[in-house]
Amino acid sequence: MKKPNVVYIYADDLGYGELGVYGQKIIKTPYLDALAKQGIKFTQHYTSAPVCAPARCMLLTGKHAGHSQIRGNHELGGFTDETERGQMPLEVNTFTLGSLMKKAGYQTAAIGKWGLGMANGTGNPNAHGFDYFYGLLDQKQAHNYYSTHLWENGKWDTLNNKYMNVHQFQGKGAPSDIDFKQFQGKEYVVDKMMDKALNFVEKNKNNPFFLYLPLPLPHLSLQAPDEAIKPYLGAFPDSAYLGKKGYTPTAHPRATYAGMISYLDTQVGRLVDALKKHKIDTQTIIFFSSDNGATFDVGGVDTEFFQSTAGLRGRKQDVYEGGIREPLIVSWPGVIPGGQINHLPSVQYDMMATLAELTGQQVSDTDGISFLPSILKKGEQKERSFIYFEFPEKTGQVAIRIQQFKGVKSNLKKNKQAPWEIYDLDKDPFEKINIADQHPELIPQLDDILKREHRTAKIPDWEIIN
Repeated sequence: MKKPNVVYIYADDLGYGELGVYGQKIIKTPYLDALAKQGIKFTQHYTSAPVCAPARCMLLTGKHAGHSQIRGNHELGGFTDETERGQMPLEVNTFTLGSLMKKAGYQTAAIGKWGLGMANGTGNPNAHGFDYFYGLLDQKQAHNYYSTHLWENGKWDTLNNKYMNVHQFQGKGAPSDIDFKQFQGKEYVVDKMMDKALNFVEKNKNNPFFLYLPLPLPHLSLQAPDEAIKPYLGAFPDSAYLGKKGYTPTAHPRATYAGMISYLDTQVGRLVDALKKHKIDTQTIIFFSSDNGATFDVGGVDTEFFQSTAGLRGRKQDVYEGGIREPLIVSWPGVIPGGQINHLPSVQYDMMATLAELTGQQVSDTDGISFLPSILKKGEQKERSFIYFEFPEKTGQVAIRIQQFKGVKSNLKKNKQAPWEIYDLDKDPFEKINIADQHPELIPQLDDILKREHRTAKIPDWEIIN
């Protein structure tokens, strides 16, 4: 079989319940819903970490948080528009999904939000298996959808936008005192990214390609083109957000947030249309997921109104299900039968092993397992003994899933001997009933896995176990 093209689309802060196919009732996502109907909807898929940088690192390297070189959003110095220092960079010679696919003979591109180091350091995406990069290198720059610039293979690409400080405005006064139009620019960064992505597809339509597409939507700030917001104006109660909880004010926060998710959906539609146009849709497998759960309610976001977590406990920065359980849609027309719902527990650090099997390669230094047999319904799907999560920021948290049981430790920064909470996710997916006292036999198993899987963190701030 000819090697398929691979596209991995990565949303930013998209909650488990924010797509129609995952139960969303208000926000319209027709293209993603259609993608799921022609492929597979996974119901128990996880990000590797509940915030941006570590999730991206673990996805790309196939390592869980106990082994990953990046475990939090560690900022390198201050940020200005002219001086971006970025986050903790990938180390020299880090083997990534880009490296894997390039080794298999693919043309490779990363287009969107990187967050794993600047181009003038060891985190340069072009040094980690990606032939082409376009987008945002520093996550702080990603807080503004009308940035003054993006980066293309290490070079500054000026956009036709004036600089704005999206964290400066504190919303003093009344809505009538604010010119909300000042928080819009002329070039929306997502449009620029998608133009480059479609150019990459067209250029490589006759060659196998790997496109990693980490689009920044729907992460704050609340900013979207007028055409994205318009369908939601007047559809529900919506009061102006004046910026009191950070990020830019907006006249219609709920409509803007819904519009951002629908605009993300529209970009997926643009990509699918391009694959069909070039007659390579049946030669392309698409993965769609998100880096972590829905954001906490700041910056004008109202996740309770949209039921963004579908009732799951927690949000971004939590290792409860609402912070780490993610949508996963897999589509490969003509190869994967449509209309499937897959309940296999899987995690994003499985992608290294999965793409290795897809391209006929062997990888040994990974914490994941391939779930390609579950996708293609061929061969035997290997069962895993556990899924491991560790998050040193916020209060310091650990989670381990063993079959349907999940153990959670919280507040490890204050108490390294914090007790295990245990939940039966089959009976209690919302993690309301701690059954640790009913399953004492699981405690030694959880302790052994934690002791075995945690390695000393790269920086002291991330060391919450020892």
